[in-house]
Amino acid sequence: MRVGVLDYGSGNLHSACRALESAGATVVLSSDHAALRACGRLLVPGVGAFAACMQGLLAVGGDDLVAQWVADEKPLLGICVGHQILFREGTEHGTRSDGLAIFGGTVEPLRSTRLPHMGWNGIEAPQGTTLFDGLGNERFYFVHSYGVHEAPADCLVTWAEHGGDRFVAAVERGAVSSTQFHPEKSGQAGARLLRNWLTTAR
Repeated sequence: MRVGVLDYGSGNLHSACRALESAGATVVLSSDHAALRACGRLLVPGVGAFAACMQGLLAVGGDDLVAQWVADEKPLLGICVGHQILFREGTEHGTRSDGLAIFGGTVEPLRSTRLPHMGWNGIEAPQGTTLFDGLGNERFYFVHSYGVHEAPADCLVTWAEHGGDRFVAAVERGAVSSTQFHPEKSGQAGARLLRNWLTTAR
């Protein structure tokens, strides 16, 4: 099982690769489109600022790669800011940046007074989820100050709450999935989620 990890200069690349390998995948870490297209699945990582991640992604043509991947209905997983950039737009420090618009919605500052949201948090998974199969009561590791507050249309949405603020923790729609938290930092729960993605995604 070959999984491509898109290297565009952002994300916990080696941690993500190790976690995927532990889950049973053969990992191809690359920015080369041909090498990635030879894989059956694609992981889009990301840490830091929304606008900076989009700039790095565009620099390697990642927008075209992701758009074609989604059109071909091949399994894709976004993590942290790699989850955020799948939405229509992001706003940081009063500045708006375009996202990939795979999902509708805006990434905006969390409304909690305790930021950043850093640490372990429970989630509310929906009926019919594949990512969280067998993981309803587990906790996952978050590091972020921005999130999405409205459910994107036609998606299975998993929610989390921090400091009184409810936000999107994960999204599933067809072959596309994404998580605001870091599965690769989430211990056995994260490992189970990655195995679920590897074995149940179309």
